[in-house]
Amino acid sequence: MSKNIKKFIVRLLVFTPFSVAIYCIMICIWGDFAPYFLKKNLFFDKSSSGLLHTRLHEVRNIANVDVLVLGSSHAYRGFDPRIFKEAGFNMFNLGSSAQTPIQTEVLIDRYLDRLNPKIVLYEVYPNTFSFDGVESALNLLANDAIDLQSVKMCIKIKHILPVNTLIYALYRDVLNKDAGYKEKAYSGDTYIKGGFVEKTKVEFNTAKHKKAKWEFNDLQVESFKNVLDKLKEKGVKVYLVNAPIPKDYYNSVSNNAEFDKLMQSYGTYYNFNGKVDLNDSIDFYDSSHLNQTGVVKFNEKLLATIFKN
Repeated sequence: MSKNIKKFIVRLLVFTPFSVAIYCIMICIWGDFAPYFLKKNLFFDKSSSGLLHTRLHEVRNIANVDVLVLGSSHAYRGFDPRIFKEAGFNMFNLGSSAQTPIQTEVLIDRYLDRLNPKIVLYEVYPNTFSFDGVESALNLLANDAIDLQSVKMCIKIKHILPVNTLIYALYRDVLNKDAGYKEKAYSGDTYIKGGFVEKTKVEFNTAKHKKAKWEFNDLQVESFKNVLDKLKEKGVKVYLVNAPIPKDYYNSVSNNAEFDKLMQSYGTYYNFNGKVDLNDSIDFYDSSHLNQTGVVKFNEKLLATIFKN
């Protein structure tokens, strides 16, 4: 190896950590002072329609539940702990907006031992298997601890937006800049202890959906397997649950049977689409989510089906 090459390697080794440090400092300054429209590769917002900050603040004081719910917004807006309590189950809902299996894996690594559930209801919305995981990662980075799991998540997603947000979130966490933050519910939402968000809006105008097909991201399927393996190691009974969506939306998708077959290959699976007597206009508040009247009907059917014994 020539002297010039050795000098280059030495300079590179010295310059790289210096450059990384400067980059991190600039991200923190940019996050604090740059106007919103210039932050295309940095997004930090603690508020969300899913009230994740409130849910994660509560879960840190919860232990030893009967039932743990995991999944997307269909989870935290579709599984009501009050209905489960009436049936004799202590339940906590750890769903989050657009939660993909990548984020589910992070959450169970952090909270599974504390919650120590006997049963997990894993809400499996087919669309979350196609997402890149960026949206849910940003939500989690802004509202939960920054740790090794956060770093692993960002490496797995391979997108600059979560990486920059991770740096900025760590800076705010270290300086305790969000101490005393209190999350406000969006209009029409009510947070219910146990991780549930109740929607008081009664109905919506149905809309026709274009023909579509569920897509499956290999990275999400891999994380999904990891989640199931970790739950199995803990001896937790897992039920995979496909929560109901409006009939027109569900029927517009051509490969529902393919998704059913995929889920059945991984464990005990229930698809409640077409199994609950729901009216698209009356029991949903938008083109994807149940309102409270729909939640009651769905939960009663779920309890009668899964926990009939």
